[in-house]
Amino acid sequence: MERPLAWRSVTTIAVLLSGVLLAVSGGYGYHRDELYFRVLSQHPDWGYVDQPPLTPMLARLAIAVFGDTLTAIRVPPALSMALLVVLVALIARELGGRGTAQALAALGTAGGAFTLIAGHVMLTLSFDLPLWAGALLFILRALRREEPRWWLAAGAVIGVASYNKHLIVLLVLGLAAGLLTAGPRRVLASPWLWAGALVAAAVAAPNLAYQITNGWPQLEMAAALSENKGAEMRALFVPMQVVLFGPVVAVMAGYGFVRLWRDRRVRALAVAYPVAAALTLISGGRFDYAAGLILLLFAAGCVSAEEAGRRRDAWVSLGVNTAGCALFGLPLIPLTVLAATPVPAVNEVTRESVGWPELNATVTGVLATLTPDERARAVVIAGNYGEHGSLARAGVPRVYAGHNQLWEYGPPPESGDVAILMNIGRRLRDGQFSQCEEKGRVGNAAGIENEELGMRVWLCRGLEQPWSATWPRWRHFS
Repeated sequence: MERPLAWRSVTTIAVLLSGVLLAVSGGYGYHRDELYFRVLSQHPDWGYVDQPPLTPMLARLAIAVFGDTLTAIRVPPALSMALLVVLVALIARELGGRGTAQALAALGTAGGAFTLIAGHVMLTLSFDLPLWAGALLFILRALRREEPRWWLAAGAVIGVASYNKHLIVLLVLGLAAGLLTAGPRRVLASPWLWAGALVAAAVAAPNLAYQITNGWPQLEMAAALSENKGAEMRALFVPMQVVLFGPVVAVMAGYGFVRLWRDRRVRALAVAYPVAAALTLISGGRFDYAAGLILLLFAAGCVSAEEAGRRRDAWVSLGVNTAGCALFGLPLIPLTVLAATPVPAVNEVTRESVGWPELNATVTGVLATLTPDERARAVVIAGNYGEHGSLARAGVPRVYAGHNQLWEYGPPPESGDVAILMNIGRRLRDGQFSQCEEKGRVGNAAGIENEELGMRVWLCRGLEQPWSATWPRWRHFS
């Protein structure tokens, strides 16, 4: 018999979460990814070299509805995390959890570090988590209830998820490996399962067509990421599984793994997590690629805590977990003292959300030193998409970058024989211009170490080669 949903406690937690996220949405500043999505949103397409189109298009929608502000672009992730809370509570109910288990699942999810980060800042993770949770909920219904029509719903969600990240393939591969090794194998013969696969393929078809017709740019992007940061990501993978949603959630997820393993109907989903983790480690992917499966295991752990009579311990532990995660995941510490805390070292999103006003001021200051004729011809070349997005948001004209998708929006005009360059290597700089001089260095008021702190800004003159001839050399992925 299906358990009743604890609507009051679950919706209260979800609403409180979105309210807190929106209340602190103006904290610190734009994250570099948000600045990038803002630029991509002005170029609607079926895909980009480094990602599918869903997140940039949600940024476009938010700006159109709420305005071009920091808070506006953060409305969708706040609502998305509220949806995630409800979905994880539904997963706990699907696994046999009563009201307490559902409420614990809602609280632990809402208070997890990555939930708070992904709800505060618009990241692709902000929408990937609820999409994984939705797919997992329908897969559970197909397996536990023996109602195979739910494979159609799971396929539809998986297809939609492919427009946000192609990482949903990890869930598919993990589930397939689980069904093959742990069963029930008869599911693999179900026409409903294969119909669900066809639904997923049909929904994802335009996205896949973009990849095929453009030479699978995301494979090139994935290879570049693995080469650049693969070793670092592998080293961080195991400890970050504990940090992603906090240590209490990680411990309860361990109990959840045992619970799923003991249930033959859903044992395949217990296998899915180590398979997805192994694939992530082999490929050198980010440590959060299998985060959606951690929430599944955690929801199962909440049911075990409820049945074991450890409700009070679970409430207290998750409350402490939430407080710690909020301190590291939300902009609660004043910017003036933030550098003196361990938060920037642990939370890369915080590091990459400061210093943009100083960058803009440095570049506009250099532009102000030019003659009117030079300003009319001048171009600005940024080293990464965050710098490009910040300058574009500030209204700086003729900004270009060779980073990821932004390379496609070049080259600069041939009249651009005066250029302001930042975060550009000497070989590229000297190969393009006959004369370059340092005109400033970027700081940030908080003194937080990030890629832009101390970055030199160069003023170059004397274009030696046409931009159209050299622009291919400026392209880079990271």
